[in-house]
Amino acid sequence: MRLKTLLLALCITATTTFAQKVKYSKEDIKKMEMYLFNEGFNTPSPKKTSTITLKDGTSHKGFCNSIETKKGQIYEVAIKDSITKKTTKFSADQISEMYVYPSNGEKIMKVSKYMGNIRNYSTKKLTKSTNNDRIYFVNQTVSLKNKKDEKEFLMQVINPGFDDIISVYHDPRAKETTGFSVMGSPQLGGGVIKSYYVKKGDKIMWLHKDDFEDNYDFLFGDNSEFVKKYPKNSVEWDYFSFLVSEYTAMTNG
Repeated sequence: MRLKTLLLALCITATTTFAQKVKYSKEDIKKMEMYLFNEGFNTPSPKKTSTITLKDGTSHKGFCNSIETKKGQIYEVAIKDSITKKTTKFSADQISEMYVYPSNGEKIMKVSKYMGNIRNYSTKKLTKSTNNDRIYFVNQTVSLKNKKDEKEFLMQVINPGFDDIISVYHDPRAKETTGFSVMGSPQLGGGVIKSYYVKKGDKIMWLHKDDFEDNYDFLFGDNSEFVKKYPKNSVEWDYFSFLVSEYTAMTNG
């Protein structure tokens, strides 16, 4: 019995170990490393008009002069009416969606960060750090970092152009992979965001790069054509935004 169990284990190990990987060209890898998500912003501009739509369908506009957060996620917003100057507070459980503009201070910080990493030049668009468009937040009920009780928050959608199957939300507390710098020069390597909040179907979770492989089948496994082209053992976390975009295109195609 033990021998059979050992042989079975060896067989499974061999199958996993020798599963053929897909080899991609340098051009393919460069394409897959392009960061397609919108920049994540944490601070709304208090000088530009924000728009809040409540669950009852009513809309409110004003200057966002105060936000309350938990681990970076918004659970309360205060806006000042541009005409009456009256400030009104709304909790996340009242709000359906919200549009705000990023603060100039944070945009400046994003540009500085962009310039400080050589890898950004080939994988990210600087225009996404200087974005003047409105940022879209939507109400989601989520367990922060998959550890706490579920609660309603306003979360920034960072893939608004391809979020109809998989929605990806900014994690304000996300860390980045580290690189190295020589004599104060721009950093080489690193700069890859390590976590997001991801929703597919009715499930929303905090997805860390270390858990990507374990959740690959949940995210992409229902599209056999995609899995064949981008198998689990051949892709990396660095390609995540591309994979979500490509999966969406191939699924809708």
